[in-house]
Amino acid sequence: MNPSINCHVLIVDDSPILRSAIKKVVRLAGVPEERVFEAGNGREALDVLASVWVDLVLLDLNMPVMDGEAFAKELREHAELRDVSVVIVSTEANRARLERMRAYGVRHTLRKPFEPEELCRLISDVLGVA
Repeated sequence: MNPSINCHVLIVDDSPILRSAIKKVVRLAGVPEERVFEAGNGREALDVLASVWVDLVLLDLNMPVMDGEAFAKELREHAELRDVSVVIVSTEANRARLERMRAYGVRHTLRKPFEPEELCRLISDVLGVA
């Protein structure tokens, strides 16, 4: 296990199994369990962000209630949340949609399925830790 990373991560995915798998990788990257939060869709994620500050959102795009694109757009409309780093973790392959996500400030995309090491590296890169 890596040394502890002093940050908070929010995993937003409608699949509890995938959230659990991503959470394990985030913990392996060094984020303590008590600093990892989960939401099953964009609306739940906004509810979490109303009470907890996070440094990184790992976001699926294809979800019910509020999808990842609507969430990212709304996130950027809140001055206090627009600087939160967002990484897409999705099966999405639509280039136009992924480009729209860039317009909302998303700079990184990780395609499912992924290797745990890929996600660990991405977390470290985005959060600026060694």
